[in-house]
Amino acid sequence: MIFYYFGEYLLLLKKVFRKPEKWKIYIREIIHEMTEIGVGSVGLIVIISTFIGAVMTMQIAFQLVSDLIPSSVIGQINRDSNILELGPTISALVLMGKVGSSISSQIGSMRVTEQIDALEIMGINAAGYLILPKILAGVIMVPVLVTVAIGCALVGGLLGGVLSGAVSADDYIEGIQGGFNGFTVAVAMVKAFVFGFIITSVPAYKGFFVRGGALEVGQAGTRAVVIGCISILACDYIITALML
Repeated sequence: MIFYYFGEYLLLLKKVFRKPEKWKIYIREIIHEMTEIGVGSVGLIVIISTFIGAVMTMQIAFQLVSDLIPSSVIGQINRDSNILELGPTISALVLMGKVGSSISSQIGSMRVTEQIDALEIMGINAAGYLILPKILAGVIMVPVLVTVAIGCALVGGLLGGVLSGAVSADDYIEGIQGGFNGFTVAVAMVKAFVFGFIITSVPAYKGFFVRGGALEVGQAGTRAVVIGCISILACDYIITALML
């Protein structure tokens, strides 16, 4: 059964990436979706990332109790952890719950009310018109949100460390600046790009093929979030194994 659903997903993507009828209409939809996915999620990402960075600093300081280890290591560990893993992955899981369920419910409601059938009768590529702007907006805006998440996590780590007395501001900043490897940012952006594709395409697929009524639309949204989160974690492992 898994191969049937995966094949159905690939065939849907083939329809999605078909040449658009009018780019002008698609561009307007892409801008709208970028606003919904990106701007609408900034506040949530900022709050979550700031607290994660603060908690990470305090936990790292709690574990590094040896006098032989300089306090600046706390900032260095927090920086690398947030860039490589916590920033992209936690942000993607949060966005899957927020954005993914919304996309699945929106497209699923259009399916059960026969709006998608009406588009197809009029000769419009419903899959491309409804899903392509969401996917393009996702792969553009999720890396931006991940960048914001990493920055907020580092600032949150500084605030958490200073307020709790776990590390001084000078030591934390020294740790962030020391031994920085720019390749970790490239890994984070690759993850963010792939996660953005998953966050938008998987819920769109579940909503596009939903059958039934309001109950089935809700169930499709739940399944989309679960499958999307598992896909994000699996891709996270694959990208880490290939690039690090």
